[in-house]
Amino acid sequence: MVDGTDPQLVRNILETKITFVEERHRKGQEIFNNMGTFSPAFGMIGTLIGLIRMLSALEDPESIGSGLATALLTTLYGTLFANLIFLPIAGKLKVKSEEEIMIKEVMIEGILSIQAGENPRIVEEKLQAFLSTGPAPEISGEEEDEIEMVVDSNV
Repeated sequence: MVDGTDPQLVRNILETKITFVEERHRKGQEIFNNMGTFSPAFGMIGTLIGLIRMLSALEDPESIGSGLATALLTTLYGTLFANLIFLPIAGKLKVKSEEEIMIKEVMIEGILSIQAGENPRIVEEKLQAFLSTGPAPEISGEEEDEIEMVVDSNV
């Protein structure tokens, strides 16, 4: 931007970076989603192993309990890992990714607005539209002067 690069080229470069960040984040989310999806299945495999142990020891009634315990615990563990660990992590990663992408999009708009020489108040309004769904926070006169100084020094 400082070297007078075409605004469209700057936008394309920054949006390309955002695309690759989204892809990298999607892969991380996918790992935890898959773990959450397959965890109950592994619990069921453990259940089958426990049932096999239980049925193979039918002639010894005292050893039936350990096979049944294995069957029930592995089902419990598979469900707990999926719903208390893996899927919540995947959801949190998705939210964090969306927040980061939004911040990067705000930065692109701000950079391009500054490069276009837009009025600082217009830039502020444009960026506030990204950040809030409710009323915009009031900016004190001192903060407004600081914003103008930063924008003026960058233009």
